[in-house]
This record gives sequence, structure tokens and C-alpha cells, in this order.
Amino acid sequence: MKFKTRPLFPLFVLMLFSSAGLFAQKAKQLSVSNPSDFCRPDELIVLSRKMIERKLGKIPEGNYISIIESANRPVVVQFDDMDKDEKWDEAAFLYSFKPGEKVVFNVSVTGRLLGKAVVRAHVRQRRKNTDATFGPALERDSVPAGQPNTDFSQQKLPPFLTEGPAWENDKVGFRIYFDVRNTKDIWGKTTSKMMLDTVGADPSDSYHHLAGWGMDILAVGKSLGAGSLAMSMPLTGKKDTLIRLGGQNMGPVIYEKIADGPVRAIFRLHYPDWKALESIPALDLTEEISIWGGQYFYESKVSVYNAPAGARLVSGIVNLNSKKSTPVARGGVQGLFTYDLQSENKDHLGMAILTPASLCDGTGTTPNEGTDVKNTYYVSMKISPGRTSDFRFYSGWEKSDKIFSAEKGFRDYIGNEAVRYGQPLNIIW
Repeated sequence: MKFKTRPLFPLFVLMLFSSAGLFAQKAKQLSVSNPSDFCRPDELIVLSRKMIERKLGKIPEGNYISIIESANRPVVVQFDDMDKDEKWDEAAFLYSFKPGEKVVFNVSVTGRLLGKAVVRAHVRQRRKNTDATFGPALERDSVPAGQPNTDFSQQKLPPFLTEGPAWENDKVGFRIYFDVRNTKDIWGKTTSKMMLDTVGADPSDSYHHLAGWGMDILAVGKSLGAGSLAMSMPLTGKKDTLIRLGGQNMGPVIYEKIADGPVRAIFRLHYPDWKALESIPALDLTEEISIWGGQYFYESKVSVYNAPAGARLVSGIVNLNSKKSTPVARGGVQGLFTYDLQSENKDHLGMAILTPASLCDGTGTTPNEGTDVKNTYYVSMKISPGRTSDFRFYSGWEKSDKIFSAEKGFRDYIGNEAVRYGQPLNIIW
């Protein structure tokens, strides 16, 4: 599948704003408060261009906004072109809040972009060159229906770095196999540095062994791994059938990078011709995945077109090495988590899937016979026209943070995360 080329709008702007000349235009105050009785570090705040222009007026072409915290500290802001029209649509920044804290920011239009910022989130898809190196990160890429997985007994390196798109922040990383498996996996990290442009490039340096940066910590097998997708299809006179988004019938897959740090990274995977069942028209599914600094999760927003009545989106967690799953229901959010000696390093790893309670249609365990989705604890989500099915997938490895070295630490963390997910910050202009 080929794509037309066009001039690339910068997907992000690395900025630190100085206060010099800041008030050439009068700033508007933005009030943001934490409704929770606990700290909320590195909260992502996203302001749409339309919202900003309602408060500040039309933003001239080539201009941006500056955000200054009330103590006159500048904030690193990222500007993202979400619809690829070469004009930024959203301004995003991170801020850490104390329990119940209210913070006032001064927001104004500026044309001055100064300085650089530490990159805290990154996504990339890179193809192998003929000389066994890997090319630059691609804006768009695709594979045809039936793209085979790599046979490492026949070749040392896959056609894509780490076998497909990978995304990370300063806490954790993930990848998805860009082939018929279409399964998500986890990179356990012990460094805040962005590592996934180098991991996997040298076949003599296996990422299945613990290194200074971390390692691949999950075995996925025939499961839904770390939040892979399937669909529960109602069949007349029969039990619902669980169908993996994978295999030959998945059709072609299109990758599109939307944003790439320093604050957040976003990409989309588009499946325009998923022949899930012979008896229904092909489905059109798009998954938008985002990750931002300071968190141990990625967020997924899934749109499905032509889904039959009663169909449900399903995501899951591999249970090859876990003994049980624990339900989560708190703060308007539902899901489940696991915790066990289940990492590939034979140490403690907690995983969780959370979704808004209004979307959740139950949880369960897949059978290990008569299905192509095995060894999985799953969460079922409603599919509604015009609305995405959203979830967050969490990974807490004990080598990333000592709070994950005991089940209580992970359970308490997930409990607070459910509250964070279900109770957004209060934003008032």
C-alpha cells in the first residue's frame, strides 16, 4: 500500500518559554485543580486549539501559546497536528499536583520558541535496510494481509526493528508485532532514557536478557498479551465467538505516527478490511495509542465501523504465569489486574486493564481449547457508533519501581489509578 508524500508539519515543538516579552498580549488565566486526596504526578493536560482561541482569539499562522505557572515557572508545551492538516490542533503539557491542589497558569499567544526539553515519550517504526541496519523512523508504514512473522532460525534480524512499532516513556515500553500475530508485548525499563531506537538492532545483544536499560519481560504465546484486541461476536443459536484481531483475515495494517514527544507520543493502527466472519461485511477498525511521561500505562482508543449488533470489543492480559485475576471497580472505572512472578526475568510483575464503567461489559477468562485466543484474562467493552471504546493497560515491574515488589503496592497503585482515570482534573478558564 503506497502513500502520497507531502510536506511534514513538525509533530511537536520542544520549548521552554522565557518570560521576556511574554505579555505583549494580555495573558488569560487557566485554573487546574486536583479533585483527589492523593498526589497525581505528571498529569497530562490537553488544550484544544478551538478552546484556546475562544479565550485568546484567533492564533496567527506560525504562532503558538506559552504557559507560565503562577510562580513564574515556564511549562514545556507540545503542539500536535492530530488531523495532519499541517496546523497544530492540541497543546499538551504535564504537571504534578499535590492532594487537592489548585494551580493557576498564565496562557498567552507567542511566536517565540526557545530552548529544548527532555524527551519523556517516544514512538517509532523502522524498517530494515539491505545492509542489515535499520532506517529512520517512518511517518507511515503498512503490511499486507498475511504478513508472516519472522523465522529467526532463517534470519537474524526481522524486517522491522523489534518486529514492529514500539512506544515508550521514561517508565515503561511496549511493542506490537507488525504481522499476523498482531500481539502487544512489554519492555521493562530500569532507565528514564529512550531506548527503543537501539534495542534489537544488534542480533548478538538479546533483549530477552536483563541489560542496564531493562529487557523484554513478557511471554505472550497465543494470548492477548499486553492489551491486544479481539471481538466477541454474537452468533444466532450459538454462544458468542471470540475472534482475534490477527491472522490472514485481519487484512492489511496501516501504521501512522501522530506525535513523538517530548511530552507524549501518539500513533494509530488502521485495519480497513478485517474479515472477522464470513457471514458479515468486513469491519473497519482504528486503534489510537498514546503514552506520556511519568506513567506506567498506555491509553488506547478504538473505533469500529460495521460492527454487528451485540458485538463487544475485548482486550486482555496473558495468564501463562499468573494464578488469578483480581477485579477492579472504583471511581467509575472497572477492570482487572494480575500480580505474580510472571516476568521473563522470573520476578514480580503486575498488569492491569482499566476502562470506564459505562463501557465495561464484564470480565472473564478465555478457555484454552477450541479458540485461537488462549491463556487470557479479558475485559469486554461496549461498542457504540460515534464513540471510541477506551482502556488503559498498566505494567508494574519490580525492577522499574520498588513499589511493585509486593502485591499490596501494585494493588494500591491500581486503586489510585482507577480514581485518576475516573475523576479528571478540574479545568476552568
